[in-house]
Amino acid sequence: MADLIQSDWVNQLEKDDNAVILDVRTDEEVAEGKIPNAIHIDIYKGQGFIYAVEELDKSKNFYVYCRSGGRSAQACAIMNQLGFGTTYNLLGGFSEWSGPVE
Repeated sequence: MADLIQSDWVNQLEKDDNAVILDVRTDEEVAEGKIPNAIHIDIYKGQGFIYAVEELDKSKNFYVYCRSGGRSAQACAIMNQLGFGTTYNLLGGFSEWSGPVE
């Protein structure tokens, strides 16, 4: 796992043709907006989060975010334990996001 500030996260993401954006916030938080093309799996679903993440392609590079960066760091650690090779945590999370929103 690597912690990246927004500018580094975005720059790396733009150059990465093997990228997946993962939003680990709650449904209520996602309803307020999300980063375009992000898939949503709520980390608070516990074992359900693990089951859903296990369905993802472990060969992809995952760019993970939450509201402030704490849950996404936790998600990256879980994913690394499950065999995901590359995860990037967005420091500051969606609350500091200044990019496009859908």
